[in-house]
Amino acid sequence: MRIARSLLAACVLASAVATPAAASTPVDEELTFTCPFPLIGRQQLAVEIKAAFEVPSAPGGTFTTGDLAVSVTVPDKSTRGLALVGGASIEGTASAGVTLANGPLTLPLSLPLTVAKTAVPPSGAFTATASGSVPPVQLPNAGKTTLTIGGFSTRLTPKKADGSATGLGSFTSECTLDPGQDPVLLGFELGSTQAQHRYTVAGSTAVKALGSTAPLTGSLAAGPEFATTFDRTGAEFKAFGFVPGRADLQFTPDGPQTGELRDDGFTAHSAFTLVLPQVTLFGLPVADPGCRAGAPIPVDLRTGSGFAVATGGPVTGTYTIPPLTGCGAFTAFLSSLVQGEGNTFALTLTAR
Repeated sequence: MRIARSLLAACVLASAVATPAAASTPVDEELTFTCPFPLIGRQQLAVEIKAAFEVPSAPGGTFTTGDLAVSVTVPDKSTRGLALVGGASIEGTASAGVTLANGPLTLPLSLPLTVAKTAVPPSGAFTATASGSVPPVQLPNAGKTTLTIGGFSTRLTPKKADGSATGLGSFTSECTLDPGQDPVLLGFELGSTQAQHRYTVAGSTAVKALGSTAPLTGSLAAGPEFATTFDRTGAEFKAFGFVPGRADLQFTPDGPQTGELRDDGFTAHSAFTLVLPQVTLFGLPVADPGCRAGAPIPVDLRTGSGFAVATGGPVTGTYTIPPLTGCGAFTAFLSSLVQGEGNTFALTLTAR
């Protein structure tokens, strides 16, 4: 299922870490997708992909895939939906689309997979596995190389205990990557000695005007390519010092991200669109869904004392929130609550 795309993602990930000679590169990646299903509607699925790849050392080389293991966590609601139609097992196929860009070459790739027959329990989440062969891919060009995730499609068949089809028959589900995840699984300069470093992010952002701090999670890539993404979060605050409120915050990358990688750390130059999808006072919504900062927010994220490129460590940055727009009747009031200087990111990166 989403197996496929993470899979190819891993493929290119291997070539990103090009070494003087071909080397086996282990990959362990987790991503989530939302897929529509009969009867139960849209469901989120989590997929873990493990594989080892042989990495080319120069343009014109190929990378190959081995030790591939893919697992998909099916949530309880999906399990109960299958049980409702008498499904005792499920099996099928999947096809994932990714785009491999190597210098001037743009190559759409499709990865077919077989979803193994898997027993469906009466309730609770369960894990299905999928497998498939990944052909060797040649990278002919020196220069920027990326692997970007697209959508994927599954064709699944639930069956009863006697092996007969359920009332659902076989159904197709078109799945999309959940927001807040980096669609570029790999970015690197082929022929460059500089490797791509990828980290998970945990920490917080302090909004000075609100007098509040919100937790942050996400991912960061540093190297030839820089990319920082944050998950949606929320800050609790007191308007006028006593009115309880909450502002949901979504920092979304705005345009290309750049940076400088050093032996002892890096500086990442980013710009974010800040969206406030929901703002409440006394638990009541007071902002339109289009509420956002009126301009992109530039941020320089810098590594601090104790940071190591190979393992991670502290990263900080400061930013200014411009006046808000699109918040509805309370735009001016809400803008006065959040805009201003002195806002901070305090992050801890962990290499993955």
